[in-house]
Amino acid sequence: MTEIAAVIMHAPLGDSPGEILVENAREASAIDLATVLHEAGVDRIILVAQGDGLSGRIAESGVRVETQRGSHPFHFGRTLQGIIDRYSLDGLLYFGSGSGGLLDIDRARTLFQFAKRNRMSAAFNNFYSCDYVAVSRAQTLLSMDLPEIDNPLGLSLSDQGMDCYSLPRELETQFDIDTPTDVLLLAASGLGGEEMRRFSRGIDYDERRISGVMSLLHRRDAQVMIIGRVNPITWANFEQEAACRTSVISEGRGMKSYPSSKTTLIDLEREKGTGYFFKRLAQACDGAIIDTRPMLAQGGHLPPASDRFASDLLDYASIIDPVWREFTLAASQAEIPVVLGGHSLVSGGLYLLSRAGWKDHDLRRRLHPDTIDWQKERT
Repeated sequence: MTEIAAVIMHAPLGDSPGEILVENAREASAIDLATVLHEAGVDRIILVAQGDGLSGRIAESGVRVETQRGSHPFHFGRTLQGIIDRYSLDGLLYFGSGSGGLLDIDRARTLFQFAKRNRMSAAFNNFYSCDYVAVSRAQTLLSMDLPEIDNPLGLSLSDQGMDCYSLPRELETQFDIDTPTDVLLLAASGLGGEEMRRFSRGIDYDERRISGVMSLLHRRDAQVMIIGRVNPITWANFEQEAACRTSVISEGRGMKSYPSSKTTLIDLEREKGTGYFFKRLAQACDGAIIDTRPMLAQGGHLPPASDRFASDLLDYASIIDPVWREFTLAASQAEIPVVLGGHSLVSGGLYLLSRAGWKDHDLRRRLHPDTIDWQKERT
């Protein structure tokens, strides 16, 4: 009998308001994911938690919780290998907590079937930065050198000879709860499973900036600027789905590999000041979506999550880092709606916005004519 399990790994966050928001949202997402996986036929679901960050509620959803404690730093690869070995798994579905929360039963069932393959292979939501993956012939991973974190897993397995595939780039595969902005986008959109929607209704936040940008997406006369680590495929999808005009400044991609690289925008912002930057931005567009990490990384270094997440929430008063505090204050006072976040905002967040921007509007979603197939026309 083929033994398949889903493995969800959860890393604890700090005790700042933004970190607590993300951690609680990830728990809600994991409960919804577990529900869908059970309905798709996955009987065994294991959550690996570092410490006691998650409540016992997730265990009530039929998930086995394994708590890791100790002085040794967490190592993703060795932890995954330990789970595979301990449960004698032939195939597995791996999820970082906060990912996969928008999967439906059909997509989950497809992943489950993939994990039953006889040939060793892996299907990634994002081959270059893994959030979740289905792996067949999982026992082969026991003899491989796996990375310390999950993001480079695709490249690692490919380099070691495993056949790797990418899932379609769409909302259900690309959206991940990584920052408070992701949580607020879900709340504003009304998307998510039953547990996430229940959680979202209890969030107390000022949604004017997000709703302001969302209100532009169905307007043909509006201009939205997207700044950050934007994948061209993601932008193409966003532009196809939104009615507004879009402009993109894509900078900082690969910042983890090249931490000393500079961006044109931050040079402008530092030379002229944040006030000038947002004044020019307001002249160029009606709303902006900004991945702040490459812009505000100083020498390749980022402040702690407490500062980054406070910036996402436009809570400038709670930010210790002076550069981030000044930028966040200016963003909160900008004449146009500005949404701040991390890489997830300009990846999965754009897929969510392009769908949620049509909420409560009857305008046709497809605004571009179909391309004629010359071969069919000739016949």
